[in-house]
Amino acid sequence: MLIILALLFFMLPVYWLMTTAFKFGRDAFAIPPKWLLFDFTFKNFQDIWENSQTPRYLLNSIIVSAGATLLSLLLGVPAGYAIARSKSAIINASAYFFLLLLMIPPIAMLIPFYLVMRNLHLLGGYAALIILDAIFDAAFVAWMMRSYFQDAPREMEEAALVDGASPLRAFLSIALPHSLPGVAASALYCIIFSWNDFLFALMLTSPRTKTIPLGIMASFSSVEINWGEMAAMSLIAITPALIIALFLNRYFVQGLTMGSARG
Repeated sequence: MLIILALLFFMLPVYWLMTTAFKFGRDAFAIPPKWLLFDFTFKNFQDIWENSQTPRYLLNSIIVSAGATLLSLLLGVPAGYAIARSKSAIINASAYFFLLLLMIPPIAMLIPFYLVMRNLHLLGGYAALIILDAIFDAAFVAWMMRSYFQDAPREMEEAALVDGASPLRAFLSIALPHSLPGVAASALYCIIFSWNDFLFALMLTSPRTKTIPLGIMASFSSVEINWGEMAAMSLIAITPALIIALFLNRYFVQGLTMGSARG
């Protein structure tokens, strides 16, 4: 019973968001609140789709999330495997560097990274935001996949090496296919982090490359706050990440469970 009450309490803001997206402005803050019986409308969705840059914001978020996730996996998965299979105590201890990187407040890296991107003439484009997101994402992927590969059986890899396979071939043909749940869990984390990123996007993007969190902020102005449009845009922003999370949920749980016994 307590679990149900706690779930209802934490789902209340989501329910408010969903209902406000389909309300007229007069019903959004009606007294008493209209939780169930209100005039249903798609006007907020129509307005943001036709009169704002929401499609562009969504496209930018997809590009940034896909780029950051792909780059993070390309860097983090091999790094985690190399650390897990290394017999050097120094290299194994270096894994804690990734944990240390995750503990650094993101804003502490923002200003120097902003200056670097400005000097490289990448400021305002997709590359700056993708690279900075990938720095944090790849550190998490390397840390997580290290623990996952440490728990994975090595017998098949050793047999492949004895048969003449190279370490790269053993990694691609044996270790990687057996670690797909961990890769899926890491990918889900990267997607969610990049999709919801606000601080980095605020400082590193231009009007052409703004992402959906910045589009939601555009609902606020010095004159008024259009709650209906803000709720509709927030609902649109939630939907893609929610679909991906539901699709990868079982891999996410399996990857976290198998990769958390060590480290």
